[in-house]
Amino acid sequence: MILRQFLHSDPVGISYLLGCGGKATGVVIDPVSEPSSYLHAAGATGLRISYVIDTHVHADHVSTGRALADAAGAEYVLSAKADLAIPFKGVEDGDEIPLGNVVLRVLQTPGHTPEHICLLVTDRTRADEPWLVVTGHTLMIGDLGRTELAASAEDLFRSVQKLRTLPDYLEVLPGAYAGSVCGRSLSANPTSTLGFEKRHNRAFGIESEDEFVRLMLDDVPPAPPEAARLRAVNSGRNLTGA
Repeated sequence: MILRQFLHSDPVGISYLLGCGGKATGVVIDPVSEPSSYLHAAGATGLRISYVIDTHVHADHVSTGRALADAAGAEYVLSAKADLAIPFKGVEDGDEIPLGNVVLRVLQTPGHTPEHICLLVTDRTRADEPWLVVTGHTLMIGDLGRTELAASAEDLFRSVQKLRTLPDYLEVLPGAYAGSVCGRSLSANPTSTLGFEKRHNRAFGIESEDEFVRLMLDDVPPAPPEAARLRAVNSGRNLTGA
């Protein structure tokens, strides 16, 4: 499996290029930069970008997902629950996206947004068990994604229970790190493991729904000033961005 992590600072976010080197097919997840940067990176590793996935409709930056999919001749993928005015391939909980010897399995994880998904990644040349989980803005390193912009803390609590059932050894690949407006106590370290987050991520470890909701709604930073407009742009309803 080929895996490349892209750390963006303006806006703060993380993108991924991953795929099967043997079958030369890959995916870009949560693209932020111009399409050419991902096309160049894919070409350098010998991958063809077959899919572009946004884990959710973003409210902190303009996604380049649709533009990258068009440039690469790839399918643009989001949750089937996403309300978009532009073409995309909708996926449901449990769906699999094949990338040669690598496979992504979709987990519906609403909470940060209603349509949020995570992706379990398996490299079948190594094992039939998942190796990584791409968590977007659901589970980040040190905290969870804020819930009051587009969804609810109650939804996120139920999604967290789903993630907590996964094996501790899974590497967590989040969608943002320290400095992002989509979380609070985020670490500057852009990777972790599920087991470490279960032990040391306060919000992720809470087992009481009432306590969880209180924590998620306490000391919330100001909303990004253009959150509603950015979600509209990323939904295809304000393509000028004006």
